[in-house]
Amino acid sequence: MKRSFIYCLTALWLTPTVLFSQVFSKTIGSPNGKVQVAVSLNEKGEAGYQVHYQGVPIVNHSALGLQLRDHDLTQNLVLVGHHTSTQKGVWKPVWGEVSEIQEHYNAISLDLKDAQGFQMSVVFRVFDDGVGFRYEFPQNQTIDSIVVLKETTTFQMQEDLQAWWAPSDWDSNEHTYSHSKLSAIDASRYRTDIEPFNQHIVNDRAVQTPVTMQTAAGTCIAIAEAALTDYGAMHLDVDGPTHRLSAHIIPSANPAVVSTNTLPFNTPWRCILTNASPAGLLSNHLILNLNEPCKIEGDLSWIQPQKYVGIWWEMHNGKSGWNYREKDGTLSTRHGATTQNVKKYLDFAANNGFAGVLVEGWNEGWDEWFNVDRSEVFDFTKPYPDYDMAEISRYAREKGVKIIVHHETASVVPSYERQMDSAFAYLKMNGFNAIKTGYVGFIQPKGAWHDGQSMVNHYNEVLRRAAKNEIMVCAHEPVRPSGLHRTWPNFMACEAARGMEYNAWSKGNDPSHELTLLFTRLLGGPMDYTPGIFQIAVNQFDPNKKERIHTTVAKQLALYVTLYSPLQMAADLPENYEKRPAVFQFIRDVPTDWSDTKILNAAIGDYVTIARRDKHSDNWFMGSMTDETPRRFKTKLDFLEKGKAYEATIYEDGPKADYQKDPYPVSIRKITVRKGQTLKINLAAGGGCAVSLKAL
Repeated sequence: MKRSFIYCLTALWLTPTVLFSQVFSKTIGSPNGKVQVAVSLNEKGEAGYQVHYQGVPIVNHSALGLQLRDHDLTQNLVLVGHHTSTQKGVWKPVWGEVSEIQEHYNAISLDLKDAQGFQMSVVFRVFDDGVGFRYEFPQNQTIDSIVVLKETTTFQMQEDLQAWWAPSDWDSNEHTYSHSKLSAIDASRYRTDIEPFNQHIVNDRAVQTPVTMQTAAGTCIAIAEAALTDYGAMHLDVDGPTHRLSAHIIPSANPAVVSTNTLPFNTPWRCILTNASPAGLLSNHLILNLNEPCKIEGDLSWIQPQKYVGIWWEMHNGKSGWNYREKDGTLSTRHGATTQNVKKYLDFAANNGFAGVLVEGWNEGWDEWFNVDRSEVFDFTKPYPDYDMAEISRYAREKGVKIIVHHETASVVPSYERQMDSAFAYLKMNGFNAIKTGYVGFIQPKGAWHDGQSMVNHYNEVLRRAAKNEIMVCAHEPVRPSGLHRTWPNFMACEAARGMEYNAWSKGNDPSHELTLLFTRLLGGPMDYTPGIFQIAVNQFDPNKKERIHTTVAKQLALYVTLYSPLQMAADLPENYEKRPAVFQFIRDVPTDWSDTKILNAAIGDYVTIARRDKHSDNWFMGSMTDETPRRFKTKLDFLEKGKAYEATIYEDGPKADYQKDPYPVSIRKITVRKGQTLKINLAAGGGCAVSLKAL
């Protein structure tokens, strides 16, 4: 009886004519049938879709369409034809959380035209873990470009879901996340948050993507985008009473225009990720699968996942600064990027197996860098007098370590684009092949946004030209990632969210912050979060400072496993690591490239336990962390290889550890374990646990 009832409901849903009159309707399922998408065109010529997961609706009938300057592609559309296809294959990332990714989907393309004969296709790809769709425009014989004024895509959610969201800020991703029902989303409090450098919040009932939701039954849904190129980023306007999310594309410098594109043209993919549990969401590869394969030809051995240290945290905690000169023109006594100081970091990196040293504040421009009215701010080939680039280059080669060169642009984009080729040539001349870009401040020339089309194109042009010069990129203050590291694997990581630095000079990141990033921002790509702070109270050089890190030290270790990045910083000062060599050993040991990943438990914003297998050995590493609630887990080691013994070194919160009262105690113990055994994990408030499992 129960099975027949479910069948009847499914049959009713698959017959949309029961709901409203249609001229076309077709349903396409994922390879395993768990995800079902119904696409339709009604009598008014309006295209739409709806999504079911495991027989349950998760997205009710929702609108499709675009408004162009000369064509309204939201109504009066005519179906020219449709076709289906299937893709099944496996591809290998250059680096990542797993060594192989299955790409298996069923697809349908609806070919539509308006009354003038202008054509557009809507293409859906249906995977077992979600849906991607986009708008495609073929070459046109009468026009060669289109101007997009508005995208009318909607996501009509089935119920008032629990949501984890950040505000729709056109110019900054560096906000905390909120957790509420869809109907309760209200970003008004962020307008008084003065911590972000950039801020442009237009609608208090709007969120950035990815936004992650969970049904009352536990199903997880995330709305995101993939392959963001030549288009503004997608944010979502929220209509709380109806639970409807509407695409809001960040405009160009002309606020009436979303984008101007040369034909043929495809929009980015709109993604609906879905899994039965939070753990499943963390194993979702939909966004990566919707991106194009690697475009970099030839030998890719220069792309090296790595750990690095750098002159960065000491600039945030008050030990040193970026400026070479003070405001009155006198030489600063606190300049951090000096030859002597960089050599100290190079020695530390070489002695501890780190591949890179990040140097900020090395080049001319920092003394006046926030003067955003200047057409030229930084010179990317002119170091300050106390930074001997030739000597640094020689010493780095001697030590077998490379400098990661900081290119802060102050968002004066035309200046950086003019200098980019010479800056990259300067890097190569000195033997370096990695940059950290920065875009602090409002975009110059004024009128553009960090999330708008022109900046999206700029970020992608940096990746393309860097790849041509065999340079790896870590981008700060960019648009949120959309899986482009599949296409451009020199795109190692980016910020695009609120990172560790906020703990040094603001109220900081609460204990749930990293646990929310995992299920939101990190769905699109790795984050340069800069973990590894051992000096939790940020008063080492100023006893009056009240700021602190809102974790235990053990949780700082766990972040190396839980917050994935192929580029991981050991962010604290060398002297703080030298004080605790036994605890620091985990950071020395943990890899940054993996062949397999297992999500052992997870709850959005609350806790997670992840195990990863080193790509270059049989060793496994585990990380577990919690919010402000202490927790105990019993984790079964089923992922280990049968018949092998492993030496488990467990770094866990001490008996009285607490992120507020005493964040410092770390207990270290070693045991021998095998497949199938159970490991007990004790997490303090705001705490964590890190485990290395070395095959014997």
